[in-house]
Amino acid sequence: MATDLRTPAAAQEQPSGSPASRSRRDFLIAGAAAGAGLVIGFYLPHKSSKGAFEPNAYLRIAPDGKVTVVVARSEMGQGVWTSLPMILAEELEADWKQITIEQAGASTLYGDQSTGGSASVRTTWDPMRKAGAAAREMLISAAALEWGVARSACKAENSAIVHAESGRRLSYGQLANRAATLPVPTDPPLKQAKDYKIVGKPLSRLDTADKANGSAIFGIDFRVPNMKYAVLARSPVIGGKVAGFDDKESRKISGVSYVGKVSDSAIAVVADSAWGAMEGRRVLNVSWDEGPNKDLNSAAIFESLKKSASGKAVPLYTAGDISKISGRRIEAAYQLPFMAHAPMEPGNCVAEFRGSSCEIWAPTQVPQDVRDSVAQAVGLDPDQVMVNITLLGGGFGRRLEHDYAVEAALVSKAAKAPIKVIWTREDDMRFSTYRPASYHHLSAVLDGQGWPVLFSHRIVMPGINVQKGFPAVDGIDSEVKDEASFVYAFPNALVDYVMTDTSVPLGWMRSVNALQAGFASESFLDEIAVAGGKNPLELRLRLLAKDENLNGWQTGRMRATLQMAADKAGWGKPLPAGHHQGIACFASFNTYAAEVVEISMENDKPRVHRVIAAIDCGQVINPRILEQQIEGGVIYALTNALRAQITIDKGRVVQGNFDQYEPLRMNEAPKVEAYSVESTEAPTGAGEPPVPPLAPALCNAIYSATKKRIRALPILS
Repeated sequence: MATDLRTPAAAQEQPSGSPASRSRRDFLIAGAAAGAGLVIGFYLPHKSSKGAFEPNAYLRIAPDGKVTVVVARSEMGQGVWTSLPMILAEELEADWKQITIEQAGASTLYGDQSTGGSASVRTTWDPMRKAGAAAREMLISAAALEWGVARSACKAENSAIVHAESGRRLSYGQLANRAATLPVPTDPPLKQAKDYKIVGKPLSRLDTADKANGSAIFGIDFRVPNMKYAVLARSPVIGGKVAGFDDKESRKISGVSYVGKVSDSAIAVVADSAWGAMEGRRVLNVSWDEGPNKDLNSAAIFESLKKSASGKAVPLYTAGDISKISGRRIEAAYQLPFMAHAPMEPGNCVAEFRGSSCEIWAPTQVPQDVRDSVAQAVGLDPDQVMVNITLLGGGFGRRLEHDYAVEAALVSKAAKAPIKVIWTREDDMRFSTYRPASYHHLSAVLDGQGWPVLFSHRIVMPGINVQKGFPAVDGIDSEVKDEASFVYAFPNALVDYVMTDTSVPLGWMRSVNALQAGFASESFLDEIAVAGGKNPLELRLRLLAKDENLNGWQTGRMRATLQMAADKAGWGKPLPAGHHQGIACFASFNTYAAEVVEISMENDKPRVHRVIAAIDCGQVINPRILEQQIEGGVIYALTNALRAQITIDKGRVVQGNFDQYEPLRMNEAPKVEAYSVESTEAPTGAGEPPVPPLAPALCNAIYSATKKRIRALPILS
């Protein structure tokens, strides 16, 4: 099945104005609203273009029967090029073998096109279903008119309409012209889950073949004629600026054609080759104004977080009254470091500034933000900037930023040539945005039988959205409350938050604040169980025993997910000699996840043998892709737990490559068993929810093996 990176004409429509940037939470809120009513907004004036049937912005049916589904989310390995077409094809009753996909560029037709928050399927579930169903109904009507029969005598199947009585059959291609003349239904009937033929099936991914044969186009692969390459010299100190530079030696490098300052903190070197640009930067003589952060270091940052814990906090969740509870109290403090996204494909972007327009080719999660930011940077209107989306070699939230695209556009304008900006691995590590460092203080009170009657968790960390210019609401960063979810029915509980500030640039990283909250709370829950002489699973199930809604979370769904993970892991049954298990669960991004980690200790280090992960994400679109998402999330989370940390010294990021920010090696990868709770609930997220339970489950297993608590990540620091 073919893939096409060209942006369809319909997807090039641009807004007359939109915010320069939007928070990830804005996207989630907008997407939730779009799920109910956007269907009316995305319908185009239906027409027949060269014989094609285009009832809406998502779908085109050609006279030869080829069905093209336009995907308005970015493909970065999570499978949206397959899962989203499956949703539409299901309602369309399409022949899956005839499906092709086309990537949409930045457009006004699809609502917010941001790919993040594990929301691609959740926010396009209803629009894609309605798009397919509307086209199906129009094709049925077209066939009924063609034959002069009642609509009720016609049915859609396998990209054709069949007349039940006579057996006559017309393909979708044959009906395209006639269907294009009919009105578009705004509320077409949708199929029941029991009738699904495509949704819920483990179909092969549509992007696999091109990735296997090397024809898939990632940002790092993309070229245009007469393109030059640029690398940037950036301030090594956070917040530093260019004081001056001498480019005499740089211009001696063969192929170097331009050296110039493109911002207060960066100088571009342009050459005919990437190597020439990197060599030109290497010999560039720059003096830096190191600014106010020249003495900043990690120790001072953590000390500041710890001191802030005694400051004024804002409640995120409350139950009962913790001030009136007395008894046996236990307390603990946890902390997590800054972390880098570290995708395999470093930052890159191609830009061609043409005076009155600018075209961008980028591996981006936020095409509309790229469009708006580039327009502002080069002095154009948003509708003068065209954004094309390539495949992403990983994102994990890093490509929710748009700095690389702005750089490419600015350099293209200055150098008067199409430009490809390339970040080296060290650039990508040291000039990135980072998951915030955080500090957590937790306490609990146990009754005479060892059961907890009080739980409190104070979260201390800076707010990502606030740093990016989105104001706090009542002292709360907009995302922290949702991602610091609480699903346990303690009689008395308080989860509160102290928002701090940092000069270290922050960014949304896979599972965002849920990793922070989940590591601390699920690790401490194990401490509560041990202190009270309870089995960790028994304690959790007791706290989830009653079916209720806690701040929007369903305890029953969490309980079933937890029980599934425990059952599949054989929790409580004999293990191989020297093996130990830990368990944790957490709810995030509208999804429930639980994991059991099985380890042994080798040379005082954990060896992870097996991870059993269960997830309740509602209706599963493609079980194979879900399994891949869970496996990827577990491996990503295991890397974070074992070794991932960004440290600051003299205002500089210390880590620069994978020798200092070491990913999990193949020989370290455990067996991952992925399971999902059967459900017909609307689908929710799958990319991020498997991440938060891993670190606490691992650390709880380490305690089982060693009787030593791990209260700070990374484990192997």
